[in-house]
Amino acid sequence: MQFKKIAFLSILLTLFITGCSDSKVEEEGKTTAEKIQRKTEFNLQKLDGTTITVKKQEENLIFMGLENKVILLNFFTTWCPPCKAEIPHLNNLKDKYPNDIEIIAVSLAQEDGNLPTNDILQTFKEEFNIKYQLVNSAENYELAKEMGGIRTIPTMFLFNPKGELKQKYIGIVPEEMLETDINKELGKK
Repeated sequence: MQFKKIAFLSILLTLFITGCSDSKVEEEGKTTAEKIQRKTEFNLQKLDGTTITVKKQEENLIFMGLENKVILLNFFTTWCPPCKAEIPHLNNLKDKYPNDIEIIAVSLAQEDGNLPTNDILQTFKEEFNIKYQLVNSAENYELAKEMGGIRTIPTMFLFNPKGELKQKYIGIVPEEMLETDINKELGKK
């Protein structure tokens, strides 16, 4: 009986840590020409109607207007339990580093395969008291492709103030680990 409990808990923990699968963003079946022809500028629509422009420069992503900040790019869905579980950690980081980091949550498909409406995302933001930016547009998928495709959610990317990709996180990540990496990029080790 004890073995069954341990096995069950191990499986549950594995599912929680690895995140949710989001097959709607994968690039399977694309031709080589389609994969090569990628965008170099992405206009991500925030819930308030303004735009965050992201430009690809060589291997870097430049977040226009946020060039002096560490960027945490978070791909999520509203239906994913690990995505919901990480919100308090991201809120804490935004509170600790209000002038040094920007967290941009990039919404992906709902369970029906469609992007959530802005109303759904606004309700989600209010329900979970989210203190960082949420973006919602078809360009979210283009950015996901640029990042190599998002196969598991949540998936986060940490960029230094120069736009250099420094870390990729798959699944829920402890707040302490994120904070250590943020401090490293801020030169605070």
